[in-house]
Amino acid sequence: MSTTATAPAAAGAAPEAEAKSGKKKLIIIVVLVLLLGGGGGYWFFLKPAGAEPAPEPGEVLVLDPVQINLAEGHYLRIGIALQLVVDIKHEPDGSKALDATIELFSGQDMVDLGKAKHRQQLKEELLVYLEEEYHGDVMGVYFTEFVTQ
Repeated sequence: MSTTATAPAAAGAAPEAEAKSGKKKLIIIVVLVLLLGGGGGYWFFLKPAGAEPAPEPGEVLVLDPVQINLAEGHYLRIGIALQLVVDIKHEPDGSKALDATIELFSGQDMVDLGKAKHRQQLKEELLVYLEEEYHGDVMGVYFTEFVTQ
């Protein structure tokens, strides 16, 4: 008798289990469709257009060295060179670069300029200014001469 009683209960549970399984499958399918649709929408509409390619280096414009007054009666003789991009339309005038160099290094302490980390920081500041002033035509700056006294 016990076998007959469990058989109808098991038969009634199978359709209910199938219904729950069907609902789970439907939910999984809906979630996958939403994720794929969202990913596709991002890919085609919101993804930023490819980043601009890095500029290619062109000529190096070497400028004449200048002497700059430092703190406590010392001075700096500094020469710089500008790394230009390859597709520059005209050779830039170096006066903006020299003016920025004088402005940045004037009054600096000679001891601080002897520290590589401080020089690198000043060089990075100069490059940021030059990139802006030359509208992207300058992509690097080099010290060709650096003498303190």
